[in-house]
Formats: sequence, structure tokens, C-alpha cells
Amino acid sequence: LWPWLLASSGLSALVQLVTLPFFPDSPSYLLIQKGNEEACRKAIRKLWGEGDHQAEIDDIMKEKVTMTSTKTLRVLEVIKERSLRWQLYILMTVMTTLQLCGINAIYFYSFEVFHTAKFEEYLIPYVSLGVGLCECLSSILCSTLIDRFGRKVLLWGGYTLMCSVLALLTMTLSLQHQFFWLHYFSVILIFLFVVFYGIGP
Repeated sequence: LWPWLLASSGLSALVQLVTLPFFPDSPSYLLIQKGNEEACRKAIRKLWGEGDHQAEIDDIMKEKVTMTSTKTLRVLEVIKERSLRWQLYILMTVMTTLQLCGINAIYFYSFEVFHTAKFEEYLIPYVSLGVGLCECLSSILCSTLIDRFGRKVLLWGGYTLMCSVLALLTMTLSLQHQFFWLHYFSVILIFLFVVFYGIGP
């Protein structure tokens, strides 16, 4: 079954490859990059239907003016620019914590945790698939929550809950040989960690 599941991603790629030539170019790309206003209007009509779309074209023209007046910085110039220093620190912190948050370790060791929890060998791949499905669903949920609570709340909340779950998971894995029910609690914690990861970072 796993070879078929891995091959299924090729199906979506094939659908995109076949259908992509029939999609219109981005109106902003046509107007800003290509400078072709007529093609931009045609793309807008194809995307949004007939009607007066002058307001959208005016917005794209304002964006074009802003882009032409903004200087493009090289990597070293971005690093040296004092006005961008805090944004750079925040970006580096978020990216570093994302890499070190433990999600890769959870995915790597989840098979062993499921095996220790006495799941049947043939069921473990499906439980692992459920973990991936949890991440997918929680990411979709995050897209609805981000407008209501904001990115900062979701980041802080996600990391806080992930730290709590990791602390509990460390305890359950350490004590699982003394209490048999902790195996199942560890599995629940893995699912919770993935859900909080999808909602937060």
C-alpha cells in the first residue's frame, strides 16, 4: 500500500502539469513585470468575470509605483541595514525554533512508540498516517484561527502547548515500564503534539 500512497502525490503533480497551461497569468505579474495592461485586463475578466475592475487595476498600478521607488537590497545589505535588524532577528528566531521544536524527532520515534504501545505491526503504518492527517487538518484549522487570534497568539500558544506535551511525553516514556497504560497516553500525546504544531508554528 505504501508504494501506492507515495505514487499518489505524482497524480496531483500530473493534474497540475496538464491544467496549468489553461490558467491565466497573474494580473499583477502581467501589469508590473510585463507592463501589458491589456493582457492584465483580460486576465482579470477571466478570473473575476465581466464588469468594472478599474479599482483593482489602480491598486496594481499603486503597487507598481511603490515597487519602482523601493530599492532592492542584496543579502549583505539586508544584514547591515539597521532598520531591518529587528525583523531579521524575529525571522531567524522563528525559523530556528521551527527547526528545533521537535517535530522531526516525533515523526522519527513515533513508530517505536506505537510499537511499544503494543499496536499490531500491520496497524502501525495506518496510525502513522493518522498522525500526518492530524497535521494536515490542524493546518487547515490554523488558517481559520489566524484571522481571529493573530499570528503572535498562535505562535506563543503553539510553542507553549508543544513544550508542555514534550515534557509530559518525556515523563510517560520514562515511566512506561512501570505503568502499562502510559504507552497509550504517549500515543495520545504524539497526536496532541502534532495538532499543536499544525495550529501554532
